[in-house]
Amino acid sequence: MASVDSKGGTAEEPVAGPPVLCGSPTLAQPRSSAQQAWDRNFRRWGGYPLLGLGVLTAAASADELLPGPEVWAAGVLVAAALALQVWWSGAGHRLPAPAPAGQVYYLVRFLLAFTLTWLNPFFAIYAVLGYFDASQLLRPRFVRAGLLATAVTMSGSQSGGLPPASAVNWVAFGLLFLLNAPLVLVFSRIAVQEAEHAAANAATIAELARTNARLESALEENVGLHAQLLVQAREAGIADERRRLAAEIHDTLAQGLAGIITQLEAATERSDPAAARGHARRAMALARDSLGEARRSVHNLGPGALEHAALPDALRSTVEEWSAVAGVRAEFTVTGTAEPLHDEVEATLLRIAQEGLANARRHADASRVGVTLSYMGDEVTLDIRDDGRGFDPAALPPRERTGGFGLGGMRARAERIAGAVGIESEPGRGTAVSARVPLVRHG
Repeated sequence: MASVDSKGGTAEEPVAGPPVLCGSPTLAQPRSSAQQAWDRNFRRWGGYPLLGLGVLTAAASADELLPGPEVWAAGVLVAAALALQVWWSGAGHRLPAPAPAGQVYYLVRFLLAFTLTWLNPFFAIYAVLGYFDASQLLRPRFVRAGLLATAVTMSGSQSGGLPPASAVNWVAFGLLFLLNAPLVLVFSRIAVQEAEHAAANAATIAELARTNARLESALEENVGLHAQLLVQAREAGIADERRRLAAEIHDTLAQGLAGIITQLEAATERSDPAAARGHARRAMALARDSLGEARRSVHNLGPGALEHAALPDALRSTVEEWSAVAGVRAEFTVTGTAEPLHDEVEATLLRIAQEGLANARRHADASRVGVTLSYMGDEVTLDIRDDGRGFDPAALPPRERTGGFGLGGMRARAERIAGAVGIESEPGRGTAVSARVPLVRHG
């Protein structure tokens, strides 16, 4: 290419401008804290080495590119640029961005750099600063103008100097500007998007941190609740075990002791020694059975009557023994096809039968009692009927006042295995107790 001086003099080859970057360093987003610190220091102090390098390269080419009078003008502009840089690195960089003073600094620096590049293309080394801090110093609507203005300066330097001295230089200038401007705008847009993405990531991280803090607080609260639930579960377990033992004592020891007392009273009232001995033997048998049931209750075992017999046989024996002790006619009937049931179901039905018979002896003053065990598809029903004095079911005391025994105890036992107990009675017309529980076969 033909060489052209900065004032339009022609020569054989145009002088190639200095190899200056055309891209914007604001591309480096997102940045680490170390990179951000480096950027701040470069924007504060970077003008000195770039201005110094521009002065050195311009001085080296002054004989060809700077006539005598223009050297003095360049010296004055360099001094002004140095003073501006001293002010900026001392106090100006502390101004909030984008402050009006920062915009003025950017504009004055651009004018100085443009004029120096007009005098000598190598001063574009100093003008390249316009790429680095446009987005920090200018308002968003002026950033693009600042970048394009800097691209004009750089394109003029790269095409041989400003103003272009020939048609060839003008073409080179236009092509270089068409190369610099889109690249700068595209890279600037990418930098903005990356900055927005980094800001969004920072907001997401902050939200995650807040969420983690809330989760940690919730976990701590859950730990406290878990400990509280364990205490409550332990207390509930203790209370349930107490109720179980109380009910077992009521169903076994209390009834057994009542039967023993009845037999002993009968023995003392009989004048016939043989009859008295019979009552005494029954009292001893009841005492042994009650002792065995007490031990089984303490160890949470099933009723002794079910240990070696199925439910129908255990109920039949219970009804027969009760009839002999109470002196009341009692009948036991099984309907449907008998099946082996789950241990808990059998124990529940046997205890309900024992409690129903005990109530009939204590309260009904009955002359006849009937017990029926019915297997009906998916449930089992136990009915206990007597022809005693009856009562008004609506007048029964609340369940809380029963302590969980008697009729309330029968309901509680049935409900524990998803069953129910119904009572039908009327004063003077007897009582019918019906327990319905799911038919759960022996596992």
